[in-house]
Amino acid sequence: MAGFHPIKTPEDAVIKQQQGPMQILNPNIDIEDEDVLYHIALSNRSHDLKDMFQDVKFVCFGGSPSRMKKFAEFMVNELKYKLVAGQSLCNIAGGSDRYVLYKVGPVLSVSHGMGIPSLSIIFHEIVKLLFHAGSSDVMFFRIGTSGGLGVEPGTVIITEEAVDGILRPYMEVATLGMMLQYPAALDQTVLKELVASSSPDDHFETISGKTMCTYDFYEGQGRLDGAFCDYKKSDKMAFLKRIHERGVRNIEMESLCFAAYCHRAGIKSAVICVTLLDRLHGDQISTPHDIMEEWQSRPQIIVSRYIKSKLGII
Repeated sequence: MAGFHPIKTPEDAVIKQQQGPMQILNPNIDIEDEDVLYHIALSNRSHDLKDMFQDVKFVCFGGSPSRMKKFAEFMVNELKYKLVAGQSLCNIAGGSDRYVLYKVGPVLSVSHGMGIPSLSIIFHEIVKLLFHAGSSDVMFFRIGTSGGLGVEPGTVIITEEAVDGILRPYMEVATLGMMLQYPAALDQTVLKELVASSSPDDHFETISGKTMCTYDFYEGQGRLDGAFCDYKKSDKMAFLKRIHERGVRNIEMESLCFAAYCHRAGIKSAVICVTLLDRLHGDQISTPHDIMEEWQSRPQIIVSRYIKSKLGII
């Protein structure tokens, strides 16, 4: 078909993981005099990126700037990281108002905004940042929130496979008039290790399942409370029950792009989200703010345990 680029099936899609220094699949970067990372206000000429970021081993992405600042502060304690007396964590991307970027030893905490387009931009620039820095063997995590399906609110879901709004396990990108497709495959070994990072003493459940990623919060997720709605409650319920039967346990708006780009780049990655409600019982989030704040810390706890285990920190 003209203008259509087929892909391998998910079963045939092999993750060619990077080993050693971060590589990028764009020869144009090497011939540019300067690479401006516009949305995080950095450049390989204006900043010594090797000095600043070469030791990075883990990049944690999340939607909210304030949440990713709190995660960075959380990791200061978890890693027993010593800040210079009189100093506090600094938003390294402070020259831009698009995203935030904090560094705690080998960990980067980055906001990605809401939805695939916003995530896509920061993903490109973080990969280029790490390439210029000469960072090696880096792992990526998305830690965020989602709507659950058939699970108790507050449950942590670790994504087995990301699918789009019609359950296809790949992301489509319109490029130069062609529709290209990229498999949204995630590292299953990392998935199992993250699930094993949960503890019987946790006051919340951690499970794995498929994650549906949509381009819209309202109609794309079958909500009844948007400005538009051309379907009935019975249609919504039939749809949600159908995707639940096919293994979907949560719905959000970034995992498809995150998984597809990590797979394309050969970066080990995982998606860990907490559920804020069970979509089989409603559409609107009415949980008190303080409870949701605690819920949102749960994926951070799982990821911090994983990072500490890899760094040999007890």
